[in-house]
Amino acid sequence: MASTSYQKLVEHYQSINNFEHLHAICGWDQATMMPSGGSDSRAEAMAELAVHLHALHTAPHLAELFDNVKQEELIPSQQVCIREMFRVWQMKTVLPSELVKAKSLAGAKCEHQWRTQRNENDWHGFIKNFAPVVALSQEEAQIRATASELTPYDAMLDIYEPGMRSAQVDQLFDDMTSWLPQFIQEASQNNNPQIEATYSIPKQAQLAHELMTLLGFNFDHGRLDTSVHPFCGGTSQDTRITTRYDEADFVNAMMGVIHETGHACYEQNLPKAINKLPVGKARSMGIHESQSLFYEMQIARSAEFIALLSQRAAHYFPEYTSVNTTENLQTQLQRVQPSLIRVDADEVTYPAHIILRYDIERDIINGKINATDIPELWDLKMSQLLGISTKGNYKDGCMQDIHWTDGSFGYFPSYTLGAMYAAQFKHAMAKVIDISAHISSGNFTPIYDWLNIHIWQKASTLTTEELLIQATGSALDPHIFQSHLRQRYR
Repeated sequence: MASTSYQKLVEHYQSINNFEHLHAICGWDQATMMPSGGSDSRAEAMAELAVHLHALHTAPHLAELFDNVKQEELIPSQQVCIREMFRVWQMKTVLPSELVKAKSLAGAKCEHQWRTQRNENDWHGFIKNFAPVVALSQEEAQIRATASELTPYDAMLDIYEPGMRSAQVDQLFDDMTSWLPQFIQEASQNNNPQIEATYSIPKQAQLAHELMTLLGFNFDHGRLDTSVHPFCGGTSQDTRITTRYDEADFVNAMMGVIHETGHACYEQNLPKAINKLPVGKARSMGIHESQSLFYEMQIARSAEFIALLSQRAAHYFPEYTSVNTTENLQTQLQRVQPSLIRVDADEVTYPAHIILRYDIERDIINGKINATDIPELWDLKMSQLLGISTKGNYKDGCMQDIHWTDGSFGYFPSYTLGAMYAAQFKHAMAKVIDISAHISSGNFTPIYDWLNIHIWQKASTLTTEELLIQATGSALDPHIFQSHLRQRYR
């Protein structure tokens, strides 16, 4: 029997998934294992693979298949599958392969040089590589905007958060800006005791593995390594996460591990029957971030988990038992204190870091400001939101993130949208599960099962709004997040 158009599309996107698997693992290796001398060759190889993937995504026969599949009788699950394939196809076909290759090469060069330039506080060197990335990203955004009838920035935002528009983000963030700076002042604590301690990195790694196992990470399908910037990569079948260790402070590494484990558990528990197809992928980066922030913020910074962490720290670092008491760890993990670095920010000040980046990247992509304006704007917004100046401090200011180096504009709002989603998921979960009791007992299975049923197994079968409504009973309600912060940090 001849294959239907639906079957041919399924086979084609499964083939794409296999090449994306290779691309993801090469990217992980580039950030963790690759010697510096391999950067140029790897950049060329990654660019070549990106072009091949783009060719698969834009294969001429796909248009005919998508046209023919409309005539076939499909069950609802197949219709949803086609919807997601078609969305991916539309997003890929608008870009010429020359632009895809040029952006990949420029991004790889900028990211590689950034690793050295950031340490040297070398903004002038960085901007030489960054300016082409911005120009190519603006070109991409304009092409996408024309095709989708959106603003350039909305067209980029839609890549990471389908259906979300900057008008809605503006409203959410403007509302947050109306109360967050004042709340930061009220909740801020200046007690930051300097404790001299040396935590063995091998023991930190052992503790990290134990926490990952406790939280549901499957080591048969993943691993933990180190990198300059913690991340979760790979695929749902082969999930790679990284962290960075500091001998003077084991807590930050553990929080990084827990954050990335949230990402990883989402990936590892996507429905196996469809995880090689677009419909079987994560719904959005906001939903992805909601899972990492659920793990890190909703669970790991709770009083119950902090008590559990204190117990495990006493096992691995018995010489510092008097230091790593529940009280001391709670002071450290629930301290509100404005700081320079986003990835080290506390739960309350973190949204301010995101609002700053969102405002800048939106105006860059929409052509309202230039890349050369970033340092001055960064300093201004840091002063307004967090009361901190970054004037002349590029490495701890506008050069601290990896996202813009490869042109990932539109990504940053996902972090705070994810925090809002996470708070709403916990609010709904708490109605049917005694979350505190399960954390205290170290039994995360009921929490894990709720997330698996309501979030992970849904993949992209639902829109973000549909997912929220089915899981929590309502669309996004930002007041739940505000209430969560005020309750924990009052």
